[in-house]
Amino acid sequence: MLTTAPRGTKDILPETSGHWQYIEETVYNLCRIYGYSEIRTPVFEHTELFLRGIGETTDIVDKEMYTFTDRGERSITLRPENTAAVVRAFLEHKLYAGPQPTKLFYMGPMFRYDRPQAGRYRQFHQFGIEAIGAKGPAIDAEIIVLAVQFLRQLGLTELKLNINSVGCPQCRPVYRIRLQEFLKEKVSSMCGDCQSRFDRNPMRILDCKKEACTAHSQGAPQMVDCLCDECKAHFEQLKGLLTAADVDYVLNPRLVRGLDYYTKTAFEIQYSPLGAQSAVCGGGRYDGLIQECGGQATPGIGFAVGLERVLLALEKQNLLPEAKSDIDVFIAPLGDNAQAPAFRLLCQLRQAGIACDMDFLNRSLKAQMKYANKYPARFVAIIGDEEVKENKVMLKNMETGEQQLIDMDTIQQQFKAERKG
Repeated sequence: MLTTAPRGTKDILPETSGHWQYIEETVYNLCRIYGYSEIRTPVFEHTELFLRGIGETTDIVDKEMYTFTDRGERSITLRPENTAAVVRAFLEHKLYAGPQPTKLFYMGPMFRYDRPQAGRYRQFHQFGIEAIGAKGPAIDAEIIVLAVQFLRQLGLTELKLNINSVGCPQCRPVYRIRLQEFLKEKVSSMCGDCQSRFDRNPMRILDCKKEACTAHSQGAPQMVDCLCDECKAHFEQLKGLLTAADVDYVLNPRLVRGLDYYTKTAFEIQYSPLGAQSAVCGGGRYDGLIQECGGQATPGIGFAVGLERVLLALEKQNLLPEAKSDIDVFIAPLGDNAQAPAFRLLCQLRQAGIACDMDFLNRSLKAQMKYANKYPARFVAIIGDEEVKENKVMLKNMETGEQQLIDMDTIQQQFKAERKG
């Protein structure tokens, strides 16, 4: 279908692009305040990066990646998330040699073959933060506070912050044994995915949203009861820092996140008016990821916000700004003789930084005035045969209806003076 976008994709049209720019401006301002610098990575990477970075037991790798073989017989994947790509860039460009921690943010499209639904697409957009090189809980708290502030700054108030600790390679094996012991008599009644996860990554069973699987895993042992001393101390300090920052949270022992690289801190922010699919932000610590990708053992933490989900939340709460396409001047040429002077004036005004447009369809004056009013334009500069002869412009104030005949050479100075005033 040449006239239909592929399923799971969406055009961002002029009437909504302003909403995206509003969110992007909020991101840039907030990240500047927090000291995070922008990074832009390619939209595709070597498939191996995601197999090693995300984990082969995840739904993303199992079911959702857009992978293809290029003409050089290389396996390439459109990025399904951006943390692994940022880690690759961190290692490739030796960002670890600079001042630490390395604090980065990104915005851009990601790709997953998922079932399209409200706020979820196969090409979707994320704003993400990565802080690499600090292992203490203070950076965890900063990351979480930044995420909460971003959503609050957009006007969202019914936010629920869920936190958990998913342990580390030292204490997680203990939990794995306890969890498998609890689930072994029940797993045969669970879905195929959970049965597959039982041996590969049983913690992921807690993340299953199927009603039967959720029921069977009720009462499962909690990771927080199996934490080693280091993980326990880290988590307790994090909770204290969030309390100090006046950020409310809920301890959610079932929160494990969907990526294998998480260690210690895991968190998710939900916006309840969105219903069942209420998560708008998720993240956590990934202290083993950089080593898994070929670097030295280096701690890291980050989050990602689904921008389509945020836009949907803002739309539901009528929090999106009104689209603005108004201009300072609309130039209305009347007849062939007025075309060149009108176009010259258009170019002069634009070069002076004055927003303006002109009629390109040779419409009647009445039609041009109607169009200028819909734009809307603050002023209309009418140029007919008489105005051309006298090198003047009939300038009409569209708000007051006042008209004045002014020299074409002085209109630019007039608008500049008005702005200064």
